[in-house]
Amino acid sequence: MIKLTFCLRRLPSFTLEEFQDYWLNKHGPLVASHREALRIQRYVQLHSGDPAMAEALRAVRAGGIENAPEIYDGVAQLWWANAEDLAAIGTEPDAIEAGRALLDDEQKFIDLANSPLWFGEEKVIFG
Repeated sequence: MIKLTFCLRRLPSFTLEEFQDYWLNKHGPLVASHREALRIQRYVQLHSGDPAMAEALRAVRAGGIENAPEIYDGVAQLWWANAEDLAAIGTEPDAIEAGRALLDDEQKFIDLANSPLWFGEEKVIFG
């Protein structure tokens, strides 16, 4: 399995609640509508919880360092069966169009410049 992990920060014009509502109820269905063209096997959204709790955890993990990384507003994870399916995104016209549609929508609510993403190969240890 190939997994994309996308750590999301919202645009400053969105409250956390507005961001999570848009992401879940507008963007989520949009991703689902393009799943076949993009060959996505699974898509999940991890919505951040209580900001005070997250900030407390950040402080503990940072060991008091004041420039510890900011907390994400959410994390998206997408799975592909293999590298060939992932590579098809850049070559198949339907997939290219679907990718553009998702990026156009992401620009409406995600601070893309401050939202890193990366690919990795999933290695299951248990479960």
